[in-house]
Amino acid sequence: MLKAPAYPTTVMPFTWLDQMISFQPWAMPLYVSLWVYVSLPPALLATRRELYRYGMAMAGTCLAGLIVFYFWPTAVPAADIDWARYPEVGFLKSVDAAGNAFPSLHVATAIFSGIWLDRLLRRFGAPQWSRLFNWMWCIGIIYSTLATRQHVALDVWAGLMLGGVAAWLSLRHRAYAALTPGRI
Repeated sequence: MLKAPAYPTTVMPFTWLDQMISFQPWAMPLYVSLWVYVSLPPALLATRRELYRYGMAMAGTCLAGLIVFYFWPTAVPAADIDWARYPEVGFLKSVDAAGNAFPSLHVATAIFSGIWLDRLLRRFGAPQWSRLFNWMWCIGIIYSTLATRQHVALDVWAGLMLGGVAAWLSLRHRAYAALTPGRI
């Protein structure tokens, strides 16, 4: 879908928030840290059943984003930046092209993982600082999507909605399933 969209691509507009947040190459490690961050909740799940539910919910979140990408291909506006000056970000741009911007699956999976991780940390009675660190990391990843110019604010907003709703639904289903043994 990224290389050959089925429909014409819409370039997402810049908002006042996009104009306030300048390009910040130091945010790249935060952006890439998503891949570690999303592995934390499944690593803390106690049973295969929980892991299966989590995996299905995360897959559903990503599938919802892919459906939007198929029917409404979007891209971030071209940035007036010489990527050769920032090779690590330039590499990201070559691997993760500017398409499939809305909703940001980077943000959706970060907020989904953040909500799940918060729930798990509370369940384990983890110290308050660990929950605060979780949210600081999650917010940092979300911020990095704007600071690296991979997304615009509208993409972030849609990713927050997608990931937040998916996490809420999956945790609600998880609580229901815990009350009704024998259900998957």
